[in-house]
Amino acid sequence: MTAEDPRAARTRAKLREALLDECARRPLDEVSVAALVRRAGVGRATFYVHYADLEALAVDACADVVREAVEALHAWRGRPDPVRAPAALVEFFASLTPHTALYRALLAPGGSGPLGRVLYQDLRAYSLRERELAGAADAPLVASAVAATFAGVLADWLHARIEATSEEIAHQSWQLLVALHRSR
Repeated sequence: MTAEDPRAARTRAKLREALLDECARRPLDEVSVAALVRRAGVGRATFYVHYADLEALAVDACADVVREAVEALHAWRGRPDPVRAPAALVEFFASLTPHTALYRALLAPGGSGPLGRVLYQDLRAYSLRERELAGAADAPLVASAVAATFAGVLADWLHARIEATSEEIAHQSWQLLVALHRSR
């Protein structure tokens, strides 16, 4: 694996930050590449060197959310409490508030959309690996169910299809996931 060019990394970081700043002011579908590159201090051609379009940049900018979700769901050791979610999961749901509109634009109800696909793939891969290491029965089935359930619940909560505080949804989704793990 080759090391990433530090200049390219800085440029992508500027673009991600500019996008998050723009999306704090207006919905993603109202953000233009021109405004974004102006805010980031880079040229339009530079934007297209790094990203195919605004959606690709938005998914990249939100990729940390996916990593945080996967880590939060696996932030326990030993036997999980079947009722109380790990603190990391509660913190994860609480942290979504500043960019809720952006997450809604990328994570459609039911868990589809570009961010939903990344979340599903990453969470399924992590869950599958963990279940296989533990020698659990039906590892692929349960890993798929866990990933789809979490992506769907998260998306529906962000779209206000589930009425709950961030703490309530953390505990409720945790209870569902623990039940899925125990079902096989």
